[in-house]
Amino acid sequence: MLINIRTSESNKPVVQELSRKVFPGASENYISRVAFAYSISRGAHFDPSNKEHLLDSRGKEYKDDILFGNYRDYYIAIICQHYQLHKTDPSIAKYIKMHIDHGLKLMNKLFEENKNYSGLDFLLEHIEKGIEALDETTQDNDAILLDEQTRRNRISNKRYFANSMKIKVGSTFNGEDIYFKMNDISIHNNAHVAVAGNSGVGKTYFANSYLQQVVSESTGLVNFIYLDFKGLKKEDEKALQPFFEKTKATYIDAPQKPFPINPLAFIDIVNEKNRLMGINKFVDIISNYSNIGKVQQQTLKEATRLAFQNSKKGTYPSLLEIYKNVLAVDDKPSTLTQILQDLSEMELFQTTVDLKDSFLNKNIYVSLSGDLPNNVRFTSVFLIINYIYNTFMNMDNAPIEGNFQGMRYILLIDEAHVIFKEKKSQDLLEKILREIRSKGVSVMLLSQGIEEFNQPTFDFSSMCETAFLFDIKDKINLRLMQKFLGVGDKDLNRLKQSMENIQRYQLVSNLKEYKVAELFKA
Repeated sequence: MLINIRTSESNKPVVQELSRKVFPGASENYISRVAFAYSISRGAHFDPSNKEHLLDSRGKEYKDDILFGNYRDYYIAIICQHYQLHKTDPSIAKYIKMHIDHGLKLMNKLFEENKNYSGLDFLLEHIEKGIEALDETTQDNDAILLDEQTRRNRISNKRYFANSMKIKVGSTFNGEDIYFKMNDISIHNNAHVAVAGNSGVGKTYFANSYLQQVVSESTGLVNFIYLDFKGLKKEDEKALQPFFEKTKATYIDAPQKPFPINPLAFIDIVNEKNRLMGINKFVDIISNYSNIGKVQQQTLKEATRLAFQNSKKGTYPSLLEIYKNVLAVDDKPSTLTQILQDLSEMELFQTTVDLKDSFLNKNIYVSLSGDLPNNVRFTSVFLIINYIYNTFMNMDNAPIEGNFQGMRYILLIDEAHVIFKEKKSQDLLEKILREIRSKGVSVMLLSQGIEEFNQPTFDFSSMCETAFLFDIKDKINLRLMQKFLGVGDKDLNRLKQSMENIQRYQLVSNLKEYKVAELFKA
């Protein structure tokens, strides 16, 4: 594909002036390259079919080899990346022309208004900005919202329960029951819960009892997923059998049994723009927990796009297909090939899933074996969490009936401090906590310590209105405990005394239905 470019008539003298005054001695083709890069860096997007965007071609002509020099592939790659095009797309030349014309116009205005601003100043400033942008560029964690027709075809509005849900969380030392009215909006702003406590103090038993009551109170309408990042031992699995039976929960021991989703199914297969955003998000999850470089990220992106392109209408590709596409480009061992090989060959996920028969209508306990490589465990968990988040965000809000928020689901994450230690994952959790409650979803976070909830950039416990604190190692850090529970100075003395006397299967809370920081039995 030969690419010859003619700038607009109005930009012909602009190129000459910039070459003569601002960048003395520089060839005019260099000026056009800089203009192209400047326009792209400003985030401009154009439409070749729009006559206002595509100016006339009566200006300076640049032959393919003169305009690009030895860097032709780089300039084409920039356009392909910017507009998500294939390198053979016939409109590439028009896009390049539009950005050169746009960049020249911007530069002319900039230097006309800043007479003392030199070409060297311009280059140094924007090279520095470009380097900073490389370091800061991230894929945001927003949900990919489907168009209305696709949403109707793919996602059913999950059933909900909008009557009072009273969960017994413990009892006083006098034998009086203590209840958490989790969906009563006259008492609570959200139903998110944070639980902290050492191993062996009753934290897991407390969480299981909580989930069991949720299922019972809602007559099975509210479902849950329990993400156990540390994995269950055989003796633990046996001990949990009564819990599985009472909640009718499906136990998934990964990788012995695949998880019932295709993690790519959150991606829109109808709307092209949404599909590209979804693919970018998938690549971002893989790269974030596998530390693959920029080149490998681009390889993964192209391999994923190709897999979707080759899929039959209405179906989703598998991770194995993406892995094969990557190997077709580069079959050398790498971090990327290793993570894709592990994810696909271990069969952690099902490939073909009936989207209407969603696992969200069932109770599931997922145990991720400690024998799995860490990057596989992290990636798997986040593919699941991302799928849940995107699916619920495409549902209607759960209605409020009287004083009760309709409830649909509990997302429980055990060992949350391990999963959310990275900045990117913290951003995702913050987004989930803020947005998903209107969909009738409660997030329950379990961790051994409280310092993990209070990250430098965000305090997760502040987003979980209700917090339960069992015995922990760092009981002398009164201020940290105060922050975790969100209690005022007037309750500090009671909190101090409670934590000094706390025993196994005992806890304190900021529960509004009980005395703040008062010790009680779990």
